[in-house]
Amino acid sequence: MFQTILVALDHSASADAILGALDQFKLGSHNRVVLTHVLALNRDSEDATHPRPTMDMDCDQAEHQLYQYQAKIPCSSRIEVVQGEPVEEILRLSKIHGADLIVLGSRGLTGLKRILEGSVSSQVLEDASCSVLVVKA
Repeated sequence: MFQTILVALDHSASADAILGALDQFKLGSHNRVVLTHVLALNRDSEDATHPRPTMDMDCDQAEHQLYQYQAKIPCSSRIEVVQGEPVEEILRLSKIHGADLIVLGSRGLTGLKRILEGSVSSQVLEDASCSVLVVKA
């Protein structure tokens, strides 16, 4: 059913839960997985015209982490590390790769914190043109 799966991972503890959920699909040679990490831009910098990636993880660290996850994937896979606004980049990559499914985690934000920080998973779920699986850690 799902041939191309875009998996959005970050450095949180939910990555193991997301990969565990991916195992439930019994992936084979007919599947393709795109592992991605979005380096969110820091728009609070002094120079708003040149936003910088946040310092939670740099590109090399993200790529290294994704390669470790990729070694556990039993089908064709590729890695994408991009910079930008997480919702926009996840949706953009899903279209580029023709994803049938997007898999991502939930930070579990509630109340005011969810309103202020926004929910990436909720926005992706609302705006995606394909199915979305949100995994809670």
